[in-house]
Amino acid sequence: MTDTTATGWIGWGYFAATILLIAGIFDTIQGFVAILAPDSAYFVVDGTLFVFDIQGWGWWTLIIGLLLVLTAIALYAGQTWARITAVVLAGLSAVGHLFTIPAQPWWSLIVIALDVLVIYALLVHGREMKAAR
Repeated sequence: MTDTTATGWIGWGYFAATILLIAGIFDTIQGFVAILAPDSAYFVVDGTLFVFDIQGWGWWTLIIGLLLVLTAIALYAGQTWARITAVVLAGLSAVGHLFTIPAQPWWSLIVIALDVLVIYALLVHGREMKAAR
């Protein structure tokens, strides 16, 4: 295995870390808000009714948000485990947003596209982040 040197493409790795940090902060805030107002919510989309427990979703979102923030910080430090964790979390996020396309189509598609970019950045250019440190 050869040593990887940092090139101009390292910006993709920092892009991924920044997107994960912003997503983690948003998810953490959404999680806290959902936990403080634990009522059921529903959405009617083309005759289909989505019903879910906001408090359960809030705890899930809060936990994922905190994991994203911690992973983003570790990515800035060039940790290998953070690259693997970030790819898994971004993949789970993309799959999760597939289920919300009927309720929030544009937001879901934007998040899925950003998740794909994060996965690309970390798989192709993530190794350079460790070399830069």
